[in-house]
This record gives sequence, C-alpha cells and structure tokens, in this order.
Amino acid sequence: MEFKDYYTTLGVAKTASEKEIKQAFRKLARKHHPDVNPGDKSAEARFKEINEANEVLGDPAKRRKYDELGANWRQYEQAGPGFDPRYAGRGGYDPNVGGGPGGFRTMTQEEMNEMFGGGDNPFSDFFQTFFGGGGGFGGEESRTRGRRGRGPRPGRDVENEIELGLEDAYNGAMRRLAIQHDGHTRTVDVRIPAGVGEGSRVRISGEGEQGSGGGQSGDLYLRVRLAPHPRFERKGRDLYTHVAVPLTTAVLGGEAEVQTLTGKALRLKIPATTQIGQVFRLKGHGMPAVGKSDEHGDLYATVDVEMPRSLTPEQRQHFEALQKMEKVEKVS
Repeated sequence: MEFKDYYTTLGVAKTASEKEIKQAFRKLARKHHPDVNPGDKSAEARFKEINEANEVLGDPAKRRKYDELGANWRQYEQAGPGFDPRYAGRGGYDPNVGGGPGGFRTMTQEEMNEMFGGGDNPFSDFFQTFFGGGGGFGGEESRTRGRRGRGPRPGRDVENEIELGLEDAYNGAMRRLAIQHDGHTRTVDVRIPAGVGEGSRVRISGEGEQGSGGGQSGDLYLRVRLAPHPRFERKGRDLYTHVAVPLTTAVLGGEAEVQTLTGKALRLKIPATTQIGQVFRLKGHGMPAVGKSDEHGDLYATVDVEMPRSLTPEQRQHFEALQKMEKVEKVS
C-alpha cells in the first residue's frame, strides 16, 4: 500500500497550523472543484485527494494518528496490516483492543455500505485502512464508527460572485440575497464593507452547504467583481482619472477642476508649460482601506490638453505671431 503524504497534497509543511491547513485546502478546493472543471477527470481526482487530505489534517485527532503512522511507516510495511503504528516498540500489539493482535478486524460489506453509502468510495485504500475503519489501527473505535456511520459532518463552504460598482466599493453597500436551502428560499441582507476590491471575499457565516448528522453548515463567500467605471480606474487603493486643461492654461499656468469619485470638485494648480499626459497626485482622495475609514489611497489625474476647435481672426493673429517668434528663436 502506498503511503499518502497529505502535507504534500495540500502544499503545507508538517509544522503548519490549523489555519494554514484550512487556507491551503480552501484555495485548492476552489481551483479543482468539479463545478469549476466540468467533465475534467483529472481535476475530479485531484479534488478527491485534496478532500481526503483535509479530512485527516483538518481533524486534530486524525492528524496525531497520521503523524504517528508516518514516523513508523517502514515498520508497518515490514510487519503487515496486523501491526499498529501507535504501539511501535511494543510489537505492534495492544492487549486492550479486541479483535486479535493489533486490534485488526476486517469490516463487512454491510458495514462499509453503512459508512459510505455504497457505490464508489471517494477515499483511497490508505484512508480507509487507517482512518475509515478498513483495518490497520482503529480496533473497537473503528467498529463503533462502522455501526453508527460517520457522525456529524460540517457542510462545505460555497462561493458566489457579486458585481459592484466602484462607488459602492468606495462607500460600502447593502445587498439582499435570496438563498436556497432544501428547496426553501429566504432572504439575507449582506453588508459589503467600504474599500473592497476586485477578488475580495465577503463571508456570510452559516449560509453555505448544510451539514449532515447535526454538523454545522458551511459559510457563504461572495467574491467581488468590480464593474468598469467610465471615468475612474482602480489600481490597489489608488484611483486614476483624466483632467481636461485648456491650451492657454497648460501654456501659461492656472487651475483646473478635478472630480473625485464622491462627486466633490477639487481645484488643481496647473504650472506653466504643463505637458500633455503629465500626471498630478492628489493625496488621500483614493479608495479607503477596508475597516480603516481614515486611511485612503491617492487620486492621480492625467492631463488632457484641450485644443481649440476653431479660431477667431484675432486668435489666429496671435498664434501666427507666436509661430514667427518660434521660427526666429530657432534661427538664432
């Protein structure tokens, strides 16, 4: 039997915390979930491996057993399935566990069907042997589990997408969602905090997949997708926009008006000989930080110089005079 390295499956170190294991599982489960990869058998197989790894490493008691097993795996391979890795150094035999040396007892087909519901089992032989009551170590505990089923099972987390306008992302928003459970629909009011960005996740506790056997329901996560804005572009907590500057103001200097996302008008000082595409920074007028309303990014305004569409005779005369002066300067 092949040893399953669950730490490698989840891409975490053996010293990983419960939080790190949970984060790694959620990330991989989202990536390889069958709903995201319909018809992809390799993704389905990978999802089963990830689920199995989390089933063990996400449970402190199972994780302790697994770590003990890993430390004594070579002895188990040499001694065979009657050897219990928890009692390494004592001959692999626990006199307090029934069922013969090592507490080993093969489960009947009826017990397997009761535990897994019949059909194809999504867990590997390795898992069934050591964590599902299929042999190895488990003894009376495994027999008891076989009789009463798998016990409470928490529901899976569910993730959906929600689209927000940039103004709602700036100010925060309330959304009323219709959520279905067992064919029944109910509404839930969800608060979107100010400052969320593209890909941000908003958690609604207990509104995911329902648990079984008395297990807790999973959580619902809303992944934010920002709708394009006609005047502003967001990069992190900074906002980018354009400001129209008349040609005379760009040449001689003056002021221009910049609109913020909140609708407030700011006066921007334009120095003489400002160039097309020049960028000005307006500090503190970008997006707020999530949970920190007093912290904001910056607003960057790119200059668009407005060229005249028509000239009066007098304006033409002045521009022609300016042209002559430029020619004289080039010659000299």
